[in-house]
Amino acid sequence: MALQRWKMIVALTTLFMCVSHSGFAAVKNQPVLDFDDEVEENYAEVPVESIQQFVQIYSIVKENYVDVKNDETLFQQAIKGLVSGLDRYSRYLSPEDYKQLLQYTEGDIASVDFELVYEQQLHQWVIQGLKDNADSAKQGLRNGVTVFKIDDQELKKLNHDQVSSLLNGSIGSTLSLQLAQNSSPIILVRNKKIETDIQSVLLHNQVLVIKVKVFQQDTANEIKRIIEEHSSSRVKAVLLDLRNNPGGLLSAAVESADLFLNQGIIVSTKSRSEGDQQFQALPSFEFQNLKLGILINNRSASAAEVFTAAMKDHGRAWVIGEKSYGKGVVQKLFPLSNGAALQMTVSHYYTPKGQMIEGVGIQPNQQYLLQHDMKEENYLEHVAEMLLTHK
Repeated sequence: MALQRWKMIVALTTLFMCVSHSGFAAVKNQPVLDFDDEVEENYAEVPVESIQQFVQIYSIVKENYVDVKNDETLFQQAIKGLVSGLDRYSRYLSPEDYKQLLQYTEGDIASVDFELVYEQQLHQWVIQGLKDNADSAKQGLRNGVTVFKIDDQELKKLNHDQVSSLLNGSIGSTLSLQLAQNSSPIILVRNKKIETDIQSVLLHNQVLVIKVKVFQQDTANEIKRIIEEHSSSRVKAVLLDLRNNPGGLLSAAVESADLFLNQGIIVSTKSRSEGDQQFQALPSFEFQNLKLGILINNRSASAAEVFTAAMKDHGRAWVIGEKSYGKGVVQKLFPLSNGAALQMTVSHYYTPKGQMIEGVGIQPNQQYLLQHDMKEENYLEHVAEMLLTHK
């Protein structure tokens, strides 16, 4: 047993050295060294004691865990733990997951492959509309099963719109579903594309409300078109509704912000491997005299936060609602030789004033939450009045 364990240590040490060097060479664009040079140059960088401890734990788990686990299963578990432990977004994608992700279009918004319906007699939300061959069914879910939490948020006191917003998100992203109070969470992938057309309505007080569900390639042009269509309507203000907007394309958020700014930084990114970048507004005076408001909630994330922060930091818009989600990361896919991939955070977003968005979010200028017993149209009317009265 000791000899076998030692061989595993040597094998893992060699593996870690190869991985460490190949990653270094890829980032620095240096030529690949031959194996002997590689060992000599990188041996000091290998955490030998940590690898020995890993092998010890691996052996204990394999020999003593209640169920038999083969080597492939244990290594996959270790890899997933390594990557998912980095932050709440990085993850290991199996060959099947990676293949599916490549079929998605960046900036699309999606939901899961079932609906949640409130059951009056049970006073709980239950799964409906789930087909037998659906991905969620393969994970053990069935129609009529109750759902207790989504992403650590209890559903009992939420209305239909709020529950739907928890199910929706960027296509290919994941959510955590907990069926009962003491049950283990199930991780589901949002893979059912839903319509994301920009919607608009002119309220009786001449406030034009533009609902942006996600930032896509043509979002800036659509916002511009809608505003210009109402140019003869004596619009007093424009309210951009970004509630439940999970983000989308950074470029679309930058272009949308550029509609209303004529100078200054829109957003910057900082990265060890990708380098630091700044995105600047171009000179323009088209909508400079237009009064602007932004409505956000705790599901407004990523590119929606980039746009909101740019408008707020430059004093260009009055932000109303509640603190946003706090997702300010740039992710990159790293394909692996076996068809799998790593989806990993490589950069952070920073507001024009240099504040990091990740884990912090954007605070509104004026906090105003949608109450459970308030109708959506009444809420929007109140927000519009707040915008008009703000100097």
